[in-house]
Amino acid sequence: MNKLLVVIGFIALSMNTQAQSIQLSLDSCRSLAITNNKDLLISQENINAAHYQHKAAVTNYLPKVSLMAGYVRSQRKVQLLDDDTKGMLEQMPGMVASIRNDLQTKAITMAQSMPQMAPLIQSLSTTLAPLGSVVEGIGPSILNAFDTDNRNMFAGALTLLQPVFMGGKIAAYDKITRYAEELATTQHVTGMEEVILSVDQAYWQVVSLAHKYQLAQNYLSLLERLESDVNKLIDNGFATRADGLSIAVKKNEAELTLTKVEDGLSLSKMLLCQICGIDLTSDIHLEDEQTDGLEVAPQTAQFNMQTAFDNRSELKSLELANKIYKEKINIARAELMPQVSFIGSYLITNPNVYNGFQNKFKGSWHVGVTLSVPIWNWGEGLYKVKQAKAEANIQRFKLDDAREKIELQVNQSALKVNEAIKRYNMSVKNMDKAEENLRTANVGFREGVIPATTTLEAHTAWLQALSEKIDAQIDIKLTEIYLQKALGVLDMNH
Repeated sequence: MNKLLVVIGFIALSMNTQAQSIQLSLDSCRSLAITNNKDLLISQENINAAHYQHKAAVTNYLPKVSLMAGYVRSQRKVQLLDDDTKGMLEQMPGMVASIRNDLQTKAITMAQSMPQMAPLIQSLSTTLAPLGSVVEGIGPSILNAFDTDNRNMFAGALTLLQPVFMGGKIAAYDKITRYAEELATTQHVTGMEEVILSVDQAYWQVVSLAHKYQLAQNYLSLLERLESDVNKLIDNGFATRADGLSIAVKKNEAELTLTKVEDGLSLSKMLLCQICGIDLTSDIHLEDEQTDGLEVAPQTAQFNMQTAFDNRSELKSLELANKIYKEKINIARAELMPQVSFIGSYLITNPNVYNGFQNKFKGSWHVGVTLSVPIWNWGEGLYKVKQAKAEANIQRFKLDDAREKIELQVNQSALKVNEAIKRYNMSVKNMDKAEENLRTANVGFREGVIPATTTLEAHTAWLQALSEKIDAQIDIKLTEIYLQKALGVLDMNH
């Protein structure tokens, strides 16, 4: 990370001055590409999303607590007594008063007709007087007791739900989300490998064209010197004009080749800038393009196929996907099993009915156990299980197919490495012969024993041999990288 910050800071400082060039190495190009690649930024966010999804899945083991509250305004209130009954109860005080007055009148008449009963009648009147007041109040009390006044209703509930047995669904979902997090990580690694591979391809393409550009410049300089020497020989009668024209044609071809290589180099640098996430018009110079020659250490490809099976991120992704689909079978099977949960709650209402109808907040707690058992669904659950098994088989077949393709890819990459080494060894031998041929031709031309056309052919052969050597060196670099990627041992920090 410190190296990356240094590289980014250096580049930012270099870009402050438009004319100042940016010096890049393969390491800095890789770091810049990994930092700025949008696909890698997206895959990193996928890792974060999968991580939090797994955390959310773990909470399914824990009890859930929820609070609910509500208010309802009704147009009409609930009436428990009909209108006739209410009318009778409303008339009860008057009826009781009428009966009481009638009894009092009769008691007075009886006392006057039978004076000996007057004390008894007086005693009964005194005793029954409070009872009359009670009887008069019965009707209004009953009316008040049955008056609900529920037009304004308030309710609230605090509920706790604890899963006890869900058929293994919670455990399966926990594993799926954990595998999904690991899958997002392996996919991120796969993306990094692809980015590094594209960086290396673009980097070595620039290096190859830069060396060929230098080669084209050197070849053009040789032709210009040869043209100057031949023109002097023509002036002195030691060479023909045809020799001069042949060299002029080769010179024009060399100038055209130089232009093409220069254009290709500019486009390749723009591609590298785009991959690294820097401005396309930046003046970049690579560390390896400024060296006199490319250093390679060709080694015969040696590998262990099990290394690829153990390290390839694509196989890890498919293995995780296979595990995910196996857990999906368990989730589908859980739908066929009973589910048990513990539930506890506290309910509060206004009005309440715990002591008649009262416009007060009162509540009570409740605890219980819920059991859900699927009995008959026309085979829907079984069909889902079979579907999940079929999808798991598809993932298993994909994994087997990927193993076969990776084995083929590793063997092909190893063959390409060995072929690149053979081409490089042949190019080195051809280069030695071409240099000796060119040296002999130049000496013979200066001594006047070798014609200009032969010398020109020697220059052309030298150019072709050196160009093939550069191509062979670049092939060794790239084929080694391809083999490392095929084996899953690509150095991310190179």
